[in-house]
Amino acid sequence: MVIVESPAKAKTIEKYLGKGFEVRASVGHIMDLPKNEIGVELKKRTFAPELVVSPGKEKVVDQLKKLGAKADEIYLAPDPDREGEAIAYHLALQLGTNAKERKKIRRVTFNEITKKAVQEAFNHPRDIDQNLVDAQQTRRVLDRLVGYQISPLLWDKVRRGLSAGRVQTVAVRLIVEREREITAFRPVEYWTIDAILHPEHQADAKFKARFIGIDGESARVANGKDKDGKEQFLSSALPDKKTADSILADLKEASWWIASVQAREQQRRPLAPFITSQLQRDAANKLGFNVRRTMGVAQRLYEGVEIGSEGTTGLITYMRTDSPRIAPEAITGAREWIAKELGPQYLPASPNEYRGKKEAQDAHEAIRPTDAARTPESLARYLSDEQLKLYTLIWKRFVASQMVPAVYDVTTANIAAKAKRSGRTYDFRVSGSVLRFDGFLKVYEVSEEKRNEDDETANRLPSLDGVTALGLNELLPEEHATQPPPRYNEASLVKELEERGIGRPSTYASIINTIQDREYVVKHGGSRGRFYPTEIGVVVCDLLVENFPYIFDTAYTAKLETELDDIEEGTEKWTDLLNGFYGYFEKELKTAGKKMRNIKRMEEVTNEKCELCGSPLVLKWGKFGTFYACSAYNKKDPTSCTFTKENIASKPDLNTPEAQEAGDTEEYCENCGKVMVMRRGLFGPFMACPDYNADPPCRTFRKLSQKQQQKPPEPTGEDCPVCGKPLVLRQGAYGEFVSCSGYPKCKYVKQNLIEGMKCPKCGEGDIAERKARRGNVFWGCTNYPKCDFTSNLKPVAKKCPQCGSPYLVEKTLKSGVFLECPNKKKGAEEEAAPKKRGKKTAAVADAEEKKVVCTYSKRIGDAPPPPTAETHGPLPEKSREEKHELQPA
Repeated sequence: MVIVESPAKAKTIEKYLGKGFEVRASVGHIMDLPKNEIGVELKKRTFAPELVVSPGKEKVVDQLKKLGAKADEIYLAPDPDREGEAIAYHLALQLGTNAKERKKIRRVTFNEITKKAVQEAFNHPRDIDQNLVDAQQTRRVLDRLVGYQISPLLWDKVRRGLSAGRVQTVAVRLIVEREREITAFRPVEYWTIDAILHPEHQADAKFKARFIGIDGESARVANGKDKDGKEQFLSSALPDKKTADSILADLKEASWWIASVQAREQQRRPLAPFITSQLQRDAANKLGFNVRRTMGVAQRLYEGVEIGSEGTTGLITYMRTDSPRIAPEAITGAREWIAKELGPQYLPASPNEYRGKKEAQDAHEAIRPTDAARTPESLARYLSDEQLKLYTLIWKRFVASQMVPAVYDVTTANIAAKAKRSGRTYDFRVSGSVLRFDGFLKVYEVSEEKRNEDDETANRLPSLDGVTALGLNELLPEEHATQPPPRYNEASLVKELEERGIGRPSTYASIINTIQDREYVVKHGGSRGRFYPTEIGVVVCDLLVENFPYIFDTAYTAKLETELDDIEEGTEKWTDLLNGFYGYFEKELKTAGKKMRNIKRMEEVTNEKCELCGSPLVLKWGKFGTFYACSAYNKKDPTSCTFTKENIASKPDLNTPEAQEAGDTEEYCENCGKVMVMRRGLFGPFMACPDYNADPPCRTFRKLSQKQQQKPPEPTGEDCPVCGKPLVLRQGAYGEFVSCSGYPKCKYVKQNLIEGMKCPKCGEGDIAERKARRGNVFWGCTNYPKCDFTSNLKPVAKKCPQCGSPYLVEKTLKSGVFLECPNKKKGAEEEAAPKKRGKKTAAVADAEEKKVVCTYSKRIGDAPPPPTAETHGPLPEKSREEKHELQPA
């Protein structure tokens, strides 16, 4: 028996192994820490985790145990990383319950799912690598300690349901600090001067040169200081319009000539094959894919796609890696394709080699195609649009990495302008290049980030051989202002996390997803959108950084990642890391419990005045953040001022161009990359993969928070009968309802009335549909509380033909939908049995016994189909994480 994580992977591997093998999927993790308690031993500081079978995986585990007992050998083949090793370890715990069973269990790993790689892996099975397991287990324990012990503080001081993640908080911190940099930024004005010139007697050969200085001294403008306190300057810049105008006046009567020309050859070398972070960044910049979509599509390409007669075939290597290393046979394949298809001039004399960072795990290869001969064109008819785009990106980057550099002829000309009026010499410079040999650019176009105007590859110069004197066509002065640092998007945030050593390839996507799901940040501007911290995100981040300065320090978080690598390599014990961490954490936790600010009780005096009574306004904290309230408000005095207003300043500034940019707002499956669809279930709307019932199935789903389920008000096309303003469809705590857009001045709410039916009890009110707190629907009189008529079944405006009741009710059973009399009872025997009167008075009891008993019932339709996971959503698991959201994802 062979066990992998996913059904798609199982389907591909089974084809390569043939008869005698049975391949099953565990569908992800099967064991985890318990959900209702911390699950880590702290009293004796052993930090031993208490592992239990994950809720909902009991049947999977039982099936695997039964099959494992019959198998001669058991091969565990989850992914070749820490998480995959942990899954294999948990499977071994469940299947190897005695010495005999444990002897049958072996571990196999492969970096690509091809016939050769899979069969080779089964020829060299090994034992489970305990160092890898310990590294993953340590990360899990660290996250549990932080999540379960800090989150209750946030409940107490800020709001129930908040959570603190160890790495996620640091990511939010980066976004919050960047927002503050933008807020504090003060632009610096500066001017530049460009000259449109031409060689004398060649008026059509125009080119543009940039002013760089005067009499050999560089022109520059002070631009503050960097983080280390070192002064910064803007080069080739003038401080103000007055200075620029003075120079322009001099230049209009100047004589121009070429002072020097330098020509040189410049090479542009190919980039290394993709590692995870680089793939995520390039897919975002070139394809507009967000991180979740990129990893989902890559997962499907790795696990296998149907390729005609070849069947299901893995097309790329494992996509979670931080090493640019390439297997020798893959390099050979790429070189053979280059020589055959492009020619020997594109092939370097020896293979190009690339080295990763010192802290890289180097556990497996870079991301590459499993066969360089499978060009994107040959696979186009078998792949979806998004799969083809990502495969093309990976294939081109890999093939280009084994090609020769591109070669440019670069020319730099220094130009002098002698002013007749002042006698000063103004220095200008221009650089340009011509591509002499395309090299690797024939296959892979390098992503051009914002080019500088003086970029040597962006300007093409006319021939300046033998040219001395120049003519002036035009002077172009331009005013500029320095720009604040840009907000992070997914690509730049991944780059920042990688450069700081925070997280690892397998964690970037979950970090970005979690900080959005927790509503600590929001992304505006589509798939390439930028991250804005929410008010709750800023508050939580500040509290945690204030009270846990060591634990949530970016450098310490990066240090922990390095120590986890050391555990994987066997150079550090996992308990030593946890002891060191918990020593700091416990101290900060005790201090925070006493000193953390109570945001719930916040009441800051402001300079704002109440619009109703003129009293000062105070800033308070509510369910949806800060708001202004009148200081004259008194709970005990109903006549006191109740004025409140929203704190607009605390909301993200969405008037920026990047926030207004339209873009892709769809959500993508993290397992296969397909567009998620919203379904409505018994427990509310949820997002699900469209391949939920496909072969193989993709069971990805995501529950939506109450806030995420809410839609903006939608106009109905009707007008309010009270004030005349448009009616809108809103989302409320108990579902959708129609109300006046003039709320709160107009509180009209349109009710779902039963047409043609008056209340059978009072005869005056209408019968309206209502929803109880528990979510159940019932019908009641609109004259409530004067009339207390209610019915759990929908009333129908028809008279009972048997007893004359003024209405019937609609009842749905398994056998169908029925119209019944409200006086219908369960049976005559039940009615005939004597009833206990309890505490009721005899008069009331006698009145109840005299009620009319009717047996009228008429079937009017079939019963609706029973709910399924696909149509009504997965059943909710009542757990501590879902109730309190303590557990970081």
